[in-house]
Amino acid sequence: MKVTDIVTKIAQPVVEAHGCSLWDVEYVREGDQRFLRLYLDKEGGVDITDCEAISRAVDPLLDEADPIPDSYHFEVCSAGLERALKRPGDFERFMGSAVTVKLYRPRNGLKEIPCVLTGYEDGRITVEAGKETITFEKSQVALVRLRVEF
Repeated sequence: MKVTDIVTKIAQPVVEAHGCSLWDVEYVREGDQRFLRLYLDKEGGVDITDCEAISRAVDPLLDEADPIPDSYHFEVCSAGLERALKRPGDFERFMGSAVTVKLYRPRNGLKEIPCVLTGYEDGRITVEAGKETITFEKSQVALVRLRVEF
C-alpha cells in the first residue's frame, strides 16, 4: 500500500471530524528533504486554525502508525483557490469552471492553456479555449488546475 493511501486512511476521519474534507495527500521529495502534506477543503474556506487543529490531531496518529520510515516534514494546508484537479470527482465538481491545462509538449506554441472545463471521460479532458473545443488525452496533460479570474 502506498504511503499516501495509508496516511489518507489515518487522516480522513480526523479531518472530517473537524468539519473539513481531505482534498489530497502528497508525499514528495524536494531537494534532500521529504514532505508529507495534507490539503484540506471546507465550505467557506480553510483557515489557519483548521490547519493547526488537524495537524495537532493527526501528528500523534502518524507517529504511532509510523507509515514513513524516513524523516519528513509534516504540513497541513488549504487546497487553495487554484488547486489541482486529479480525481474524476474533482473534474465533475468543477465542470464549467475556468482552468489552466499544463501540457507536457506545447500545442500551438503554448504549454499552458487557459480555458473552461467542459468534459471529462476516462482521463480525457475536453475544454473550450476561445472559440475552439479541444480534447486532450491523459498522456498529453501534466496538470489541470483551477484558474481564478479577477
